[in-house]
Amino acid sequence: MTAQPLSGDALVRLVAGCVLQYPGEHFHDELPRLRAALAGAPARPAALLGGFLDHAGTLGPIELCAEYTATFDTRNRRCLYLTWWTDGDTRRRGLSLVRLKRIYRDFGLEFASDELPDFLPAALEFAALREEAGTELLQEHRAGLELLRLALAETGSPYAPVLEAVCTTLPGASPATKAEAKALARGGPPQELVGAGTAAEPFGPGLEPPADLPWPTTRERQTA
Repeated sequence: MTAQPLSGDALVRLVAGCVLQYPGEHFHDELPRLRAALAGAPARPAALLGGFLDHAGTLGPIELCAEYTATFDTRNRRCLYLTWWTDGDTRRRGLSLVRLKRIYRDFGLEFASDELPDFLPAALEFAALREEAGTELLQEHRAGLELLRLALAETGSPYAPVLEAVCTTLPGASPATKAEAKALARGGPPQELVGAGTAAEPFGPGLEPPADLPWPTTRERQTA
């Protein structure tokens, strides 16, 4: 298939999704393509993401992987799984994960990853490819996104600007405090996102990447 042009916000989401997955040994090989993609992004999020890429470039692969592992966990409330913020470790979370897979499928995308479908990089990939529906999905999980951003900012994490860049693609200003972020939590049952019933496209390494970027749902770039 022919790659479709991406909007500036979609590029921000895709680049952010790439850097929020486990770096792996090939991450540094992708830095030039990630930087090139930011040329089409709005100035502020491009600067935020560019700053992280500069930081990542100063670390070796082992150092960067160690930093990632030390940053993202549930113990310190720095979790990359969206339904953890809404459902915690409850039975309800299983239903939320099934719903996410159905949303991806309804919009013509098959989730093809060993990760859970609520993994933030996967949601960001969806939000780049199906921008309107993806914005609605991210807004549904806005409280968790903002709480993660604030938790990273509190520790001075280099990943904090990445979450800030993601939040710039959503409507409205980001909350300044945790109390304000918690107030964003949606009330009532999840709103149904209904897709257009298009033919299924692969959601993972089989799809030709817009802007020639690696897919967030691919843990490591496959070599020939």
